[in-house]
Order: sequence, then structure tokens, then C-alpha cells
Amino acid sequence: MCKYRVLKMLPNTLTIIRIIAIPFFVYYLLTDNPLVALAIFVTACISDYYDGMLARKYQNVTKFGQLMDPLADKLLVLSALVLLCIKPINYIHWIVTSIIALREVVITFLRSHYLKKKITIPANIWGKIKTVLQMIGIISALTFYTAFQLNVLPASYENITILLIQIFFSVVVIVTILSGYSYFKRDKS
Repeated sequence: MCKYRVLKMLPNTLTIIRIIAIPFFVYYLLTDNPLVALAIFVTACISDYYDGMLARKYQNVTKFGQLMDPLADKLLVLSALVLLCIKPINYIHWIVTSIIALREVVITFLRSHYLKKKITIPANIWGKIKTVLQMIGIISALTFYTAFQLNVLPASYENITILLIQIFFSVVVIVTILSGYSYFKRDKS
């Protein structure tokens, strides 16, 4: 019985830990410890998968989880994107971060609007694709940044790597816009 209770509490605990991990991720990336920051980010992404899976498996989908899990994801992704578009990294353009941030703010307000009407909007396929692409892009950018900082890859490859990351994030922006549009399309029906 006690084990079952712990397993039921685990999804929300993972969400809280993910939120607590964000300042540590930012700190280590800003203090030139990209490997530690990368490890924190990847662990946070993995915990995101497990908290949702465990909540569904143990039928413990809570209002706290419905509110805080997407918020934790948004905070984690946006903090990473901001760090990727400023020095010393400077791998993506600030417009990418701005578009993604704007989409997240607008959809958060739209979800609040639905919540007041007692309508729960589950993530759709576009939202899931957006999240996966954002995580892949951020993890890839952080991995390459770490590899260049630790001299695992020659510095001569950095410019082409940055170009490829920027192209990938252009696709991410398109998917992000499409995923946001799907919420407005739903609102009109």
C-alpha cells in the first residue's frame, strides 16, 4: 500500500524536481560547465516523459499536474532557448526564442480561458511534435556546444554546426506556429 502511494505521488514530485532543476541548469551553463548543464537538461526531459506516463498508469492525473507539468516544460525549454541565443553560446537567433515564447504565453492564456469554462484541452499531435523537436534541438545544440567547449570537436566545425542548428530551429518555429494555430482553430469550432 505504501509503495502504491509513493508511486501515485511520483509524477507531481518529478514535476517539482524539474522546476527546481531549472536554476541549476542555467547556473551551470552560465558558469562554463556545459556538461553538467546538459546532464541536468537531459535528465529533466526524461523526467517529463516519466511523470506523464506514471500519472496515466496509476490514474493519478491531478489538477496540480495538469497545471504545473506544462509550466515546468515551458520554463525549462524557454530558459534553454534564451541561453542558446545569448553569448557565449549564440547558436540561435533571438527571433526563434521570441516566436516560441510568444506561442507558449498565448497558448497558456488560451488554456486558462478553456479551464474557466471547465474544458480541459489535452495536448494534440502538433503540440507533442513541437515539444519533441524543441527538446531534440536544444539537446543537440547543448551537446555540440559542450563538445566544442571541451575541445572534443575541432573549432573549424562550429560554423557549419551553428548553421545546421539554425536550419533545424527554423523547422521547429514552423511546427510551433502550426501547433499554436491548432488551438485557435479548435476555439472557433
